[in-house]
Amino acid sequence: VRPGGRSAGVMAAARERVEVIRERVVLREFGIQNVHTTDFPGNYPGYDDTWKQQRFEENFRVDIVRLEEDTLEFDMVGIDAAIANAFRRILLAEVPTMAVEKAFIYNNTSIVQDEILAHRLGLIPIKADPRLFEYRSTGDEEGTEIDTLQFQLKVKCTRNPKAQKDSSDPEELYFNHKVYSKQMKWIPIGNQADLFGQVDIRPVHDDILIAQLRPGQEIDVVVHCVKGIGKDHAKFSPVATASYRLLPDITLLSPVEGELADKLKRCFSPGVIEVQTANGRKFATVVNSRLDTCSREIFRHDDLKNLVRLGRVRDHYIFSVESTGILLPEMLVSEALKVLMTKCRRFLNELDAVQMD
Repeated sequence: VRPGGRSAGVMAAARERVEVIRERVVLREFGIQNVHTTDFPGNYPGYDDTWKQQRFEENFRVDIVRLEEDTLEFDMVGIDAAIANAFRRILLAEVPTMAVEKAFIYNNTSIVQDEILAHRLGLIPIKADPRLFEYRSTGDEEGTEIDTLQFQLKVKCTRNPKAQKDSSDPEELYFNHKVYSKQMKWIPIGNQADLFGQVDIRPVHDDILIAQLRPGQEIDVVVHCVKGIGKDHAKFSPVATASYRLLPDITLLSPVEGELADKLKRCFSPGVIEVQTANGRKFATVVNSRLDTCSREIFRHDDLKNLVRLGRVRDHYIFSVESTGILLPEMLVSEALKVLMTKCRRFLNELDAVQMD
């Protein structure tokens, strides 16, 4: 053994273990290790963990992975869990939208009670840019053109005189027997017709079923929509889902060959492990750990569980944002960042005020 070679190997192994503790959340058979962040100043000899803006700017990045009409998936790398969770909570509860706040029911002879009808109307997402409106003042019952949208829903069910006598199909027997969101008509207030004449203000989806009627039954409702946030009521939340997960990390601790390679592939989600052949021998390789759901199926097999290390990258967050359709998902992310920046400025101003006192 070369002098110092053994100690150098021990030091390298120890440093590798420290790196795993610092950078990975490790999934074990009966628990999860390294859950808490430990890279604070002075905790690890030889590491400079003091926060530096330049280093943060170099390491932080946002990568757009998938962008569709109402769905956005992106990676946010180089941040702490507290910041990622704050961003998620802002998306859920602090980005404002327009939603039904008051329902003036002039006639409702359907079997749906007034309270249930008002509740169903409140949960219909309204296609209107909340940035064009102000919050309604406390105690203002009427509302104005700058803080209120008005819709009318007036539907009456009648019989179809041309229906077949022996028919039992409601679609043929009745007119307007199903009340849909597309029947909500926007009634401009004040000069809204001029301000928003080119904007299509309406429910996001036309096919939301509100109630079912029979001949003689009628619904006549006027609703007022106001600006609000999900913290006050879930109907104002602009997202159907806003979630994140840590990037999976799968490490093969030793070569997995032959039949074990096929068995290993079946333990993970499709596309994570591939079995390749070289020189007539099959062996497993990790192709795309991002696709894994971290089911820990591998720990059910004694011949495999010691050959693989399952983990998640501590500072790599995969965000999934699904909009309700009120705003595009990329706009929601931008608005959430503005809210977070406003919170930071407010906190800094409060600190300055305390220091002055």
